[in-house]
Amino acid sequence: MRIAKVRGTVVSTQKEPSMRGVKLLLLQFVDEEGHLLPEYEVAADGVGAGVDEWVLVSCGSAARQVPGSETRPVDAAVIAIIDTVTLDNLRIYSKKDQDR
Repeated sequence: MRIAKVRGTVVSTQKEPSMRGVKLLLLQFVDEEGHLLPEYEVAADGVGAGVDEWVLVSCGSAARQVPGSETRPVDAAVIAIIDTVTLDNLRIYSKKDQDR
């Protein structure tokens, strides 16, 4: 699993039939200090995440372990919206602080 920030959405009117109704998000990965990395991923959203939220992303075959995604061509899935991230007793992210 990796941590990422939701940067936007991806909309496609023509897609694989099994992907109909699946919300797609454009994510930018975050490093251990909370800095944005130059890596992006498109992920299926199963938790209702929004732009600027930090999320937990499952990638690869693990993304298809999410119920309902077993037969979808999904390589990344948002599986959680993050409330806080703490490293060595230092808070590097708090959703509460972002909502102000």
